[in-house]
Amino acid sequence: MSIGLFIPVRKGSERLKNKNTRKFSNFEGGLLEYKLTQLVNFDSVDEIIISTNDERCLEIITDFKDRIYNLKIDKRPDYLGATNTELSELIKYVPTISKCDNFLWSHVTSPFCHSQIYTSALQTFHQLEDFDSLMTGYAFQDFLWNKEENFIVNNKTKFEWPRTQDLEKNFVLNNAIFIANRENYLLGNRIGQNPYLMEMGKLESWDIDTEIDFKISEALKNEFFE
Repeated sequence: MSIGLFIPVRKGSERLKNKNTRKFSNFEGGLLEYKLTQLVNFDSVDEIIISTNDERCLEIITDFKDRIYNLKIDKRPDYLGATNTELSELIKYVPTISKCDNFLWSHVTSPFCHSQIYTSALQTFHQLEDFDSLMTGYAFQDFLWNKEENFIVNNKTKFEWPRTQDLEKNFVLNNAIFIANRENYLLGNRIGQNPYLMEMGKLESWDIDTEIDFKISEALKNEFFE
């Protein structure tokens, strides 16, 4: 069954101006260029769809047309790139621009979720029997405090202050990968009723949303990735 990798890159950012296209490490085209570089020779999907309403993004993407054989450039309508756009409307839009049977949704703001992780997630998805979709995150096992009632939310032990490793383990979504079939997307959902939770490391899960996130990402990129 065919699968499309969908990456939305909208114009504008309220908390971090031009976060998708400002220079990132040694990439003049920013996080978008870095993500596209990761996808050169990536053949685990039938289409790589970059959807944007940003002219600068379109310029950067165009430079990769001859390097990514299955690249599809979608010039998204502005009404689907506004701050108040409902996410479900953008999700429903995806199957209108692609005939793929399944979609993997990702972001350029997950810079260390690279092509090998996409491939691993797709392999896992295709082998699922008791689940209808997949999403990624990382394990969280630390103290969560309820401010109103003054207790540790995830303490299921008999001790007032348990060891960290004895706390209830939770799963933090990292917004790096969502995989579901076409029918779910037509309903406005990136996952189904019973998603498989695929665990990733904290480094690979890193998500950029603020200036501090961006600066830390540059340091991590220079330290751990070529």
